[in-house]
Amino acid sequence: MNLLLILAALSGALAVTAGAFGAHGASGEAAEWLKTGAQYQLVHVVAALFALQCDFRGPAWLFVVGGAVFGITLYLMALGFPRWLGAVTPIGGALLIGGWLWLAYSGVRGG
Repeated sequence: MNLLLILAALSGALAVTAGAFGAHGASGEAAEWLKTGAQYQLVHVVAALFALQCDFRGPAWLFVVGGAVFGITLYLMALGFPRWLGAVTPIGGALLIGGWLWLAYSGVRGG
């Protein structure tokens, strides 16, 4: 069983669901949060799958976890959860940046 692959796939499914809800079932600020979260989460699922293909598991984990933290905090706010969750969203962003930096480092070092 490849837990990272499973989580990436589920993260992708969640991102598409949130994006669809943002496009068709929500309005105003909530719709924007859903769309933004979905965009970031889905892009980083693809990045995670690429990193996995290259056998760079560390960056892949950061992409999956960071994308989930970033997206899910926005989704929860869109669903009416407290706005203080917006203070957690940048943690996901920092993990995503860390994933990109780790991926670059992995490329420099040759794997």
